[in-house]
Amino acid sequence: MNDSDGPERTFAALPPAAGRGFASSWWGQAWLKALEDTALDGQQLKKGRRLAREGRVGAVSVRPGRITALVQDRDSTAYRSDVLLPQLSEAEWDRFLDMASERSGHIAALLDREMPPHLVEDAAAAGVELLPGIGGLEPECSCEAWDHCPHTGALCYQVARLLDQDPFVLLLMRGREERRLLDELQVRSAARAVREASGAAPEPADPLAGQGVPHGVRADEAFAARDILPPLPAPPPLPAEPGLPPSLDAETDPVAGVDPAALEVLAADSAVRAFAMLADALAEGHERQPVAHGLTPEQDAVRLAADIRPDGQLSTRLASASGRQRADLDAAVRAWQYGGTAALAVLDEEWLPGPEELARARAQLAAAWEEGEGPQLRAAYNRWTATGSGAQVRYGRDGRWWPYRKERGRWVPAGPADDDPAGALAGALSDA
Repeated sequence: MNDSDGPERTFAALPPAAGRGFASSWWGQAWLKALEDTALDGQQLKKGRRLAREGRVGAVSVRPGRITALVQDRDSTAYRSDVLLPQLSEAEWDRFLDMASERSGHIAALLDREMPPHLVEDAAAAGVELLPGIGGLEPECSCEAWDHCPHTGALCYQVARLLDQDPFVLLLMRGREERRLLDELQVRSAARAVREASGAAPEPADPLAGQGVPHGVRADEAFAARDILPPLPAPPPLPAEPGLPPSLDAETDPVAGVDPAALEVLAADSAVRAFAMLADALAEGHERQPVAHGLTPEQDAVRLAADIRPDGQLSTRLASASGRQRADLDAAVRAWQYGGTAALAVLDEEWLPGPEELARARAQLAAAWEEGEGPQLRAAYNRWTATGSGAQVRYGRDGRWWPYRKERGRWVPAGPADDDPAGALAGALSDA
């Protein structure tokens, strides 16, 4: 038997079954009864039973909703034969998992490769039919028979032998591979044990059950079950570079109000930012770093303008998105380049420091120059302007000083922040 990594299992061809039955387990016999009750021509099934007994069924592939094999006639002509079995819906699997996790005996039986009648009965009581019934096994064969032919019959008889060995073959056909099923059962069992130990009331019914939404597990329950769950896979390797966004240059005209060029810019920017976030997440010590604050739409518009250096219509749109005139966007971009959101706040805000902050700022300014050597400063809120020059320093809420200079009648950032007001002002004076 070869077990693939995906939701498919391939079983090597079984040897001839001369002189023995095809199913010894009750669930294997139930499988054959569904076949025999479905087929209209018993003679075709007899021929199929003979082919299976002679070992003419090749390797059997089992995947959700389908089993497949090559079956040889006695003249060695090979036919591809498939038998289809309806998969359970998400809602049905949800009910089955809830039911099975309530009784440890059900999980133990599955781990022992057993499918006791009470498990099937409890599943049926929950509205989940595990075993096929009349008409549940739908044939498809390259011999083009419209009903069960000897080839699909032989395939079903061979699968009955596989079911004897492992009932998970049936559960895979119904839509769940073994590892996933056991993991889900273990998580639910552990969560139930945690609730019972804490005396918590049962969880209310999931309002999303039956709507095609995957069932989730509370974070605290998953943490409580950490010792019985398999380890997480290794993180993905960092790609060599950001991915290339799709080209939107199409022959058809865009929908009204949609700018393909702007969308391409956003897609490229998203790829670069995603790459940077992944690199940061994979860096050593990332888990000890503080969580970064998100940007407002206005701040993000300035960031985007700083990154892509737009022109024309795109520049106008970004200025509008940032809440600024286009002429003011350049100053905002310069501030962003010097200090991100903190520099933007200093550019935009005019605030009056409190008495303690104001005293500390004045003390720093007084200590920055020898008596009588410093420039004459005129204070207005958090801004000190050197009289007779186009230089200014602004006091940020974080206690740092930011140099500014006047260009064409506007105050614009002149450099990064400095802890020393004299250093910040010296830079602004030299530029001015």
